[in-house]
Amino acid sequence: MGSTVLSLRIDGELLDRIRRHAARSGMSVQDYVVRTLVREDFDERFHAAVDETERFYGAT
Repeated sequence: MGSTVLSLRIDGELLDRIRRHAARSGMSVQDYVVRTLVREDFDERFHAAVDETERFYGAT
């Protein structure tokens, strides 16, 4: 799996908040943002799988 560059334009206040959250976690801003995106993607895929399972077996 390769990597690709993603460039974002965000305001200074948001960047400062992200920096503080990242620092509390002992992470760089880049690592913090990537971790957050991966977690959100996992949550969406997990909920989709649960929904599909419920449709297949019927809601209990």
